[in-house]
Amino acid sequence: MKKLFLLLVFIPVFTFAESMYSPTWGFFIDPPEGYELAGGDGINRFSFSGPFQFMFDLVVYNGRFNSMQELVNDVNTRLSNRGDSVSFQYRDKQAVLMKLTFGDMDGWAVAVELDPQPESSIRPILFALAYGPASRKNWEFFHISALDSISPTYADMFYPGLIMEFSYPRGEARNTPLAIPGLSAMIYENDAEAAQDFIDREYSILLAYWGTQYLQDASTRFYRAIFRDSYDRISDAAFKIANYLGGNLIFTDAHKRTYAQNALTFVQGFKYERNLDGSDFINLVTAITEGRGDCDSRSMLFAVILHYADIRSAIMISYHYSHSMGLADITGSGARFNAAGTQWLVAETTANIDIGLIDQDQSDPHHWFAVAFLQ
Repeated sequence: MKKLFLLLVFIPVFTFAESMYSPTWGFFIDPPEGYELAGGDGINRFSFSGPFQFMFDLVVYNGRFNSMQELVNDVNTRLSNRGDSVSFQYRDKQAVLMKLTFGDMDGWAVAVELDPQPESSIRPILFALAYGPASRKNWEFFHISALDSISPTYADMFYPGLIMEFSYPRGEARNTPLAIPGLSAMIYENDAEAAQDFIDREYSILLAYWGTQYLQDASTRFYRAIFRDSYDRISDAAFKIANYLGGNLIFTDAHKRTYAQNALTFVQGFKYERNLDGSDFINLVTAITEGRGDCDSRSMLFAVILHYADIRSAIMISYHYSHSMGLADITGSGARFNAAGTQWLVAETTANIDIGLIDQDQSDPHHWFAVAFLQ
């Protein structure tokens, strides 16, 4: 008979890959794995070289241009750029998307307003270019992903990126039934399609790292990007479910554990479903409204629901076991996984068992790595 559940007794230490932050201007970037700083002054200019001879350049202009169009005209003149541009609104910020076609290079660029500096009314403009040899145009989703990783402010790290916001207008917010009978929440009509398209795009990038030394870091970035894109899309739903499960009653360690168990039981009740034709990841909008998904979707949704009760959460991934599980920073007995200085309690999302238990056949910690999300 199969031995089912065993507490981990040997736990190595792992760290989390992180996005990059500009303390001067307050923006974040999280480009695909392999982009390395290659130039710039480290304050107003940054230049990264990436795979396939790709480049990702960022410049901050503080008061140099009176309008976005003036910046676009300047760039087109200096680069002899032949591509078109279109203006759009990103949250409360003016933005522009540009097609880059200059010399033998091809790519995309975005310009977006940043928050003003203290004691200033001028909104600086971040201009970012992602481009490479035109002969590699079939890989342009690397450029799109690099630009989409930009968060002009910290708050934007919980919101779909610039490219997704431009490409998929979210449509009308509709009261939508959730995976808990009798519970509903406001979901934008195009969010499930947008979330799945985002996942499939990022998965196509992840495949480029398969079998390389960069796979773990690229995978960490993949899941971190999904968390960012999905968080606001399911915000009302996650809030409603969190309250239903007792997330508004978090006062003690015992309450936290009870709530985490409730959240785990909720996702364990989903219909197990995989998407073998694509990324094999059911987007979180579909998961939370239809109650279906594989271990990846369930584990990440578990992490989001804990986040809404101010409980630190993460997920753990194993390609060796072809599995993922949730992680919770709560007290009490159970199997734990040590990552970035935290002894996380494990949460198996696809079997009807209590939090802190793990299948003995999947308990070797050397075959797992952790992915943490913003708190």
